[in-house]
Order: sequence, then C-alpha cells, then structure tokens
Amino acid sequence: MLKDANIDAIGNTVEGIMSLKDKHVVVTGASKGIGAAIVDALAAEGAKITLMGRSLAGLEQKAEGLAQAQCVAVDVMDPEAVSTGFAKAREGFGTIDVLINNAGQAATAPFHKMDHGTWRQMMGVNLDSVFFCCQEAIADMRPAKAGRIINIASTAALKGYGYVSAYVAAKHGVLGLTRALALETAQHGITVNAVCPGYTETELVRDSIKTIMDKTGRSEDEARAELAKSNPQGRLIQPEEVADTVLWLCRANSASITGQAIAVAGGEVM
Repeated sequence: MLKDANIDAIGNTVEGIMSLKDKHVVVTGASKGIGAAIVDALAAEGAKITLMGRSLAGLEQKAEGLAQAQCVAVDVMDPEAVSTGFAKAREGFGTIDVLINNAGQAATAPFHKMDHGTWRQMMGVNLDSVFFCCQEAIADMRPAKAGRIINIASTAALKGYGYVSAYVAAKHGVLGLTRALALETAQHGITVNAVCPGYTETELVRDSIKTIMDKTGRSEDEARAELAKSNPQGRLIQPEEVADTVLWLCRANSASITGQAIAVAGGEVM
C-alpha cells in the first residue's frame, strides 16, 4: 500500500510539473550569463519568474519585456535577506514551484596565499546561498508534494582545478548537499539535481580569460584556447545549452531524475 501511495504521489508530481506555464520559478543570479539564459528559456514556456540578484538595476534590465517577471534584490549570503526576498517573491507570484540556484563567483588564488576573507566569500556565495534558498523553497514544496530544485554547480563539483581551491571546495559541497537533499525529499514529490557546466561563455569566464592574459601575457585568443582545450570538443559551452538542461529537469519526463550531477561539458568529465 505504501508503495502504491508513493507511486501515486510521484504521478501527481508529474502532472503538476507537466507544464511550466504559470509556475512560479525563482532564479538567483538571474541578470546575466547562465542565469539570464535560464530566464529566457523559462519565459518562453510561460513561467512566472522571480529574478533574484544583488543589483536591482541589472535585474530590471533583464526583466524588461518579459510577460510575467518580478525582480527582488537579495544578498543570497545573508539568511535574513533571503527570507525577506522569498517573502516578497511569494507576495507577487504565490508559492514557489521551482528553485534554480545559479548565483556564484570564482576567485583565483594559490592556496598558500589565499586569505580567510576569500575563502569565506567563496563558501558564502557558492554554498551557503544554496542552503538558505533551498530551505525557503522546500517550505513551499513539501506541503504541495511537488517541486523542482536545480543547483547550478560546475565541473568543479566533479573534479579538481588548481588555483580555485575555495571555489572547488564550495561546488563539491553543493553536490553533496544536492545528493543528501534528494534523498530526504524523494518521498515528497520533489527532485533535486545539480547541473555542472564546463567553461561557459559568460562574464565569469571572460574574467578568467583576462586573468590569464594579465598573468601570462597571452593574447585573448590564446587565453580562450587554454580554457577551451579542457573540453574534448575544443570549445566553450554556451549558456543556452545549460538552460536547455535546466528546462528538461523542470519537465514531467525528468520526474525520476533526482540526486544527479549532469555535466554539460563536452565530455570533460564522465
């Protein structure tokens, strides 16, 4: 009987997430890069989107022209600010159906020169923020017996990279949290997954390219090639490729996918 009840619950979840039309989706780090591509993909599906980020002006610029969008400026490293931000999101569009944790930063430093402030910043923006936002979203999803949580991690959640040890540690933490949370919520009609892009054509990677240029004297093309060579396809990932993967994880046909790390990286990790 319990097994049948669980199957029914999952079936109800499938129906509930069949369409994203009018579903309330929260996207952090929504104003640019991967977050902006995700917003565009969701808008095309008719979702109600709460764009969250540090800069209200940047969010409003991204939201301009979208049919169902609201902007909430939030410091995702501050639990009180996150709580307030999610309350505002609910006021506008109701309870949260889907959460996409996309906010992130990457600081470069040799480990022996890394200061405590850099370490804490990387943990705060890349890992603590996921914890805070997940707790808020799950408060809506558990009673509804339905929900999707998608954490934008990185191939840095699956392997090591030199000179970004704090970022790598934080992203490994995101994946661990994803897997643990997936098990805790599996009986509640909620799926929790991590999407792990390789080097993606975003502002973050452009900053990395500039760092390589400044420190090595290489040209922009040489610096770009240095990053692209980690991808067996020999290219940078496009933000829209990541957004398409996220969109699939929101759909009915992904109802059995939970606790997974899905690499969008051209075969860099397997």
